[in-house]
Amino acid sequence: MTITGPSRTTVEIASQAACWRQAAQTLPRHAAALPRRGENVAVVGCGTSWFMAQSYAALRESGGHGRTDAFAASEFPSGRDYDRILAITRSGTTTEVLELLGRARGTTPTAAITADPATPVMTLADEIALLDFADEESVVQTRFATTVLALLRAHLEAEGALPAGVRTLAGAAEDAEDAVAEPLPAGLLDAEQVTFLGSGWTYGLALEAGLKMREAAGAWTEAYPAMEYRHGPIAVTGPGRATWMFGTLPAGLAGDVARVGGTLVAGSQDTAGGLDPLADLIRAQRLAVAVAEARGFDPDRPRNLTRSVVLANVDA
Repeated sequence: MTITGPSRTTVEIASQAACWRQAAQTLPRHAAALPRRGENVAVVGCGTSWFMAQSYAALRESGGHGRTDAFAASEFPSGRDYDRILAITRSGTTTEVLELLGRARGTTPTAAITADPATPVMTLADEIALLDFADEESVVQTRFATTVLALLRAHLEAEGALPAGVRTLAGAAEDAEDAVAEPLPAGLLDAEQVTFLGSGWTYGLALEAGLKMREAAGAWTEAYPAMEYRHGPIAVTGPGRATWMFGTLPAGLAGDVARVGGTLVAGSQDTAGGLDPLADLIRAQRLAVAVAEARGFDPDRPRNLTRSVVLANVDA
């Protein structure tokens, strides 16, 4: 692969701070689509969108805004009652999401956050939050996903339901600018394997970081809740391999990683010191692009992937 300039993915990654600020500015126009305080809400998506749903669910519940469950759209539990189903779909065409919205129509209020107004989701969901300014040309999602979570964080902040210790979105956007500019953690470009960890709302970020590395670079990555890491997964860590923690590092974990010879990355914090964990995800996105290019892959056109998964009718 011949690289003649920054990949489109790199350009989109660098634009995230501006997108998050724009999401906060446009919050009032999306009010009808966003959960009300006290509602029991299911948030659904596929792939990256599912991981953002998991992060939001943890933030909303821990902030006291209401019970919130996150599901892969294909695994939504039929027959379970919710006050609202909120779907996240960048393309607005993902088969499993559209099928779920269609089944729920007329029985459960639905809303969707999407990037493309010329898609079926616009008529299938009862309410829409359109983030077209964060749409992407790249197959691999970066800025749309984080902008969705930024919008939902801004909503919780406006409702007085941002959990204690989680920074304001304005602070996260400042950190995003730093995450684009600062050097990547030393030694990771050549790492044989990376395990991403998170806790609470940052576990979804860990899952997403691992997915970005696999999608863009075909890299060997895994992701776990931080306290589960020592219950088996630490066995994969060793010299030439890394462990990356999103959020506050559990006591004793640094010593455990050092003991087995692994490299620890712990550059994000919910409170003062280090990057906001959502901004730290930008560093993982950048690493995915760097590893892809080092291996001769095109991060804008990853192997075996398309921008949207539209499934053929197997009965047709």
